[in-house]
Amino acid sequence: MVSQGMVSLTKSLCTMTPRVRLKNPKMMQNTKIGSCHVRFKNFRVLCTTKLSQWEPSPFVPASAEEASGIVLEKAANVFESIVSEAAEEEKEDSQQQRANSQIQVFKWPIWLLGPSVLLTSGMAPTLWLPLSSVFLSSNVVSLLSLIGLDCIFNLGATLFLLMADSCARPKDPSQSCNSQPPFSYKFWNIFALVTGFLVPTLLLFGSQTGLLASLQPELPFISSAVLLFPYFILLAVQTLTEILTWHWQSPVWLVTPVVYEAYRVLQLMRGIKLSAEVNAPVWVVHMLRGLVSWWVLILGMQLMRVAWFAGFASRTTNQEPESVASKER
Repeated sequence: MVSQGMVSLTKSLCTMTPRVRLKNPKMMQNTKIGSCHVRFKNFRVLCTTKLSQWEPSPFVPASAEEASGIVLEKAANVFESIVSEAAEEEKEDSQQQRANSQIQVFKWPIWLLGPSVLLTSGMAPTLWLPLSSVFLSSNVVSLLSLIGLDCIFNLGATLFLLMADSCARPKDPSQSCNSQPPFSYKFWNIFALVTGFLVPTLLLFGSQTGLLASLQPELPFISSAVLLFPYFILLAVQTLTEILTWHWQSPVWLVTPVVYEAYRVLQLMRGIKLSAEVNAPVWVVHMLRGLVSWWVLILGMQLMRVAWFAGFASRTTNQEPESVASKER
């Protein structure tokens, strides 16, 4: 009796349809009554109907066990993804630290190799090489020999600056290094170079043309070329190197003038020794001594700028932690 009652109840539920008044009676043809499934074991009634395209699909809630399983599965997947991402980041950091340490180990010999190259290419030939083996007389051969001696220094100075640039770069290659000198520094460097070029040029031009009567007797062209032409070439090389370091924003812009100006002092001292060999007049010797004094003064100013820049860098590094602490407060 119970089973017959349940069957009749389910049939009545499945055959019940809502009464909807439609303007178009043909739309009733699209609605179809589905089948009913009765489970007597669990006393559950499941009615499935095929709804029309205008009716929303019924919402069938999942059981608590299925919902908890889905949530746990999603949480486990999220946790596994977070752990894998953290492991990958730690692996990348360790690899980057190893690469940086290897690069730093490769940079250690440069600290000794760079100054050694500068010493052997520039200072050693000028200080220990006898001038009698280079300078024979005031002719073209002696001029080319002196220019070649200075070219050796220029090559050594270029290698030294490249090594210093590699040491000054940050350990992490991904970090950018933009070191730009201030405008006042550029202006005074250009002013010193132009002054060092114009003063001897005007004096030589005045002696050759007779505009300055005190600059007599005049110095022959080949003798003046032996004394001052290597000096002018070094000025041009220094100007080009400084412009390139400014353009590339290299950290060696502060050291470049010190390297060339130190050698220029030795170069002019060599010119004073050679002035006796070419029978240079007294005013030429005084001009060379004035140039030596000028470049020693400029070299001292450059060294003071190095000290100022070191103090400025220390002040900025001390101000950064204070600003960070004030922001945290």
